[in-house]
Amino acid sequence: MTSNGTTDAKLYAPDLAMIERLAEEARASLPKELAVHVRDVVLRIEDFCDEETEREMELESPYDLLGLYRGVDLLRESVATTRTQPDMIFLYRVPLLAYWVETGEELGAIIRHTMIHEIGHHFGFSDADMDWLEKQGD
Repeated sequence: MTSNGTTDAKLYAPDLAMIERLAEEARASLPKELAVHVRDVVLRIEDFCDEETEREMELESPYDLLGLYRGVDLLRESVATTRTQPDMIFLYRVPLLAYWVETGEELGAIIRHTMIHEIGHHFGFSDADMDWLEKQGD
């Protein structure tokens, strides 16, 4: 409430820090058996993917990508793997917010679903594998 007793009608879109908090909550909610494998995966929150990623993934629009896993998945990792960067999960704030507004789903649930999807890539699951697994849970 303002000093004159009215409520402030301005609404603000969640910022990068809020998206990161929700993503960390999603990571913290993972079963311990999975969480141990993602504790060193770096989480990056950005407004949009970069132009190189947009071209590489042949996106029609940067709004088409909510998240992305970059790294060596656990199925391909070996003691001989030379890493130049840590495994990373990127979440893209503006596309996530657009999806939230479009669907009316809870933002935390959208972020959790996206996080779990990207963590699935860390475990070496394909999109088809994850789609099949999600359908098994329905």
